[in-house]
Amino acid sequence: MRAICKLLLLFFQITFTLHAQDVQVSLLNIGDASPPLRVNQWIKGTPIDKFEKGKVYVIEFWATWCKPCIAAMPHLSALAREYKDEVTVVGIDIYESKVKPVKSNKKVKAFVDSMGKRMDFNVAIEDSNFTVADWLVGAGEQNSGIPRTFVIDADGKLAWIGHPSELDEVLHKIVNGTWDIKDELNRRNENRRLAILDDSLNYELIRFTRNNYNMNDTDRPDSALLMIDEIVRNEPNLKYAPFIASHTFSALLKTNTHKAFEYGKMAIVKPGYSGLCYDRIIGTIEVYRDKLNLPSEIYELGAEAYQVEIDHIPYPEVVNMARLYYNMAEMYWYAKNKSKAIETMQKGIETLKNRKVVSKRDVDAFEARLQQYKNMSYKII
Repeated sequence: MRAICKLLLLFFQITFTLHAQDVQVSLLNIGDASPPLRVNQWIKGTPIDKFEKGKVYVIEFWATWCKPCIAAMPHLSALAREYKDEVTVVGIDIYESKVKPVKSNKKVKAFVDSMGKRMDFNVAIEDSNFTVADWLVGAGEQNSGIPRTFVIDADGKLAWIGHPSELDEVLHKIVNGTWDIKDELNRRNENRRLAILDDSLNYELIRFTRNNYNMNDTDRPDSALLMIDEIVRNEPNLKYAPFIASHTFSALLKTNTHKAFEYGKMAIVKPGYSGLCYDRIIGTIEVYRDKLNLPSEIYELGAEAYQVEIDHIPYPEVVNMARLYYNMAEMYWYAKNKSKAIETMQKGIETLKNRKVVSKRDVDAFEARLQQYKNMSYKII
């Protein structure tokens, strides 16, 4: 109880500090004037010296080695053509090797040329001294990965930051003057505040999980749930935050599996500050699959979580979809749902065979597992 009181005190201290600071998460934020566009070299399209008032700009950060970036390019090209009179799309290559800049620049140029109309917008190479620092680091986005998209509105203000797969609706509203930049600023700041809280509380809640390196340590799921209940009572928007979701679901699996099921059903469809938590539910089930005697409904939940993950993948061509179906089939098998396990594994095999490059070894492994499903009763192996 003393530990819980200390954690609650810490929670309130963090919350008060964040409110007092008004979540000043970065120097560059939504509504601010955009940074200058400083690049090393323009390799396609019309060079842009400065952002002109009355025009909207989409700035996309990418790299030749980034498969999701490449997958997003035809989509960006389509948007560039759709809004060619109102919007200028710029792709800026970053994070390439700087050991031999001249060789690196030639590599980028060759890549862009090979893309043709699939990369139908202006392209530049970063200025290694400024570009990433001005934009990604300046906005606190350096850990978000690429592709990363920034939109500059007609007033020269930063209007949105996000993933290019989410750009359609945003760009439509910005072009038509219906985008609420203050609302976006508030949303971004609130999400950052919740992320800081979630991250801080994660390290405290770990105390209630058994330390495998300490033989005398034990799990304290009831204490964890008591702490989480108080946190969520004071900050409801943390209920399905990633770390809180992991700790909640884990503790419930150890105390009341049906409540774990009910919580998990909501967690995979109700977005928190960073989206849906299907990955946390999947990961926790995988961790405890061989440690706890979990009921069928938990494995059914795991299969549902995999389906939610599949449904929310923006660019399936860069993801091992066959492996996701394989893992989903395993969840169904553990759930004693033989027909769904077979059906899902067949879908995985079909997906695998539709790849441009197919490994016979992988196909054999998938088909062998499918045959095991067909031949076996519900004995888990």
